[in-house]
Amino acid sequence: MSAESNAASRLGTEPVGRLLLEFSIPAITGMLVNALYNVVDRIWVGRGVNEIALGGLSLVLPLMTISMAFSMLFGIGAANMISMRLGQGRKEEAENALNHCLVLLAVSALALMVLELVFIDPILSRMGAEEGSGALDYARGYYRIILYGQVFLMVGFGFSHCTRAQGFPRITMVGMFIGAGLNMILDPVFILGFGWGVEGAAWATILSQLAAMVFILSFNLRGKEAVIRLKPRSFRPSLTIIRDIMVFGSSQFLLQFLMSAVQLLYNQSMGRYGTAALGEGGGDIALSGLNINLSIVMLFLMPIFGINQGAQPILGFNYGARRFDRVRRAFLLAIGGATVICLAGFAAAMIFPHVLVRLFAPKGSAALLRFAPYAMRVVMIALPVNGFTIVATNFFVVTGRPRTSIFLSLTRQFLALIPCMLIFGRLWGLWGVVAAGPVADGFAFVCTGLLTLREMKKLKVNSGR
Repeated sequence: MSAESNAASRLGTEPVGRLLLEFSIPAITGMLVNALYNVVDRIWVGRGVNEIALGGLSLVLPLMTISMAFSMLFGIGAANMISMRLGQGRKEEAENALNHCLVLLAVSALALMVLELVFIDPILSRMGAEEGSGALDYARGYYRIILYGQVFLMVGFGFSHCTRAQGFPRITMVGMFIGAGLNMILDPVFILGFGWGVEGAAWATILSQLAAMVFILSFNLRGKEAVIRLKPRSFRPSLTIIRDIMVFGSSQFLLQFLMSAVQLLYNQSMGRYGTAALGEGGGDIALSGLNINLSIVMLFLMPIFGINQGAQPILGFNYGARRFDRVRRAFLLAIGGATVICLAGFAAAMIFPHVLVRLFAPKGSAALLRFAPYAMRVVMIALPVNGFTIVATNFFVVTGRPRTSIFLSLTRQFLALIPCMLIFGRLWGLWGVVAAGPVADGFAFVCTGLLTLREMKKLKVNSGR
């Protein structure tokens, strides 16, 4: 058996627990490192500029989430297709999906860059800042530069999923380490050393993403161990492959797109209700507090997405090979790991909220230091069940049923969170908006649990146990 066949086929032969650890640990590390792109930017902006600049970064978050949505649509879509086709022994189709992934990522990135650069002022003016907000100027300076590197982020992040789907999670991890490590070095140099402020944070981010993208693409072009390779000259457009990629990636795309809508609604609500709750300038203070809380949430949830990514090739390969007992075991182990991580994050947020807030704003105003820690405790109430919900939602995508995953994504974001934010905001103002998140999380947990129990029964019957 060739080395290429071994790399993929071991997904169906080696012990599931060992595989999950082998694939998830690099993925968790990589996702945490990837999260540091934004988190480190915010830490240095909060320390090197001011807390209002943190609010400016919060304003552009919905736009950056849309970019990630397209990256996940094509990257995760192609990765799911690749792992399933390899499990079915259809290597040529898997390779064609890889070629399509690069084209789709590059074209969508360039289109978004041009569109947003042309309309940057009217777009940012609708991101939720109150009239006369100082955060808006910081947002404009930061995001204009980020757009220049749009293609680096989307191609690098999208292709990391395809590399992992071939059975090489460590390559993906190294690429993320390269990018995040460079970002950690450049941020203080550009922000503090050169005095570039938020623009320095943006330049540090896009240069780091460029380095990570070059590394990942190099492996897929010339890596001797790669199961499949990029072959641009042999690229033949196929509407069928594009459709399949988009179907496989549709759930994560929709989830990210809805997340962008939620982030926008959060921004607008902070501006609308912040002044009444926190006094003069309360809209900008609430935006900054929101940014800090979202950063902490990101750090806690990124390991869960890492477990998802680590489980994806194992679940996809074995489901394609109809080894349902291995599918069931991998899924349950992933749920257990995700829950442990969420419980640890919950404990940290409940016990040390002031410490976490001061990491971003050591000289924060009294209003910020009153609002952000208490808001963190409210936001994190339902964190212990979020791991299950995230892993279970992704399970339906990996096993070829994206419609179920889309329904579950809609349940949390559209059917629960957005209505709760609108209704609670009108009833209780700023704190009503803060409380909407955990209520929606609880609702999504119940709906996801019911569908997952039914699916586990089917897997148990099909596996003969």
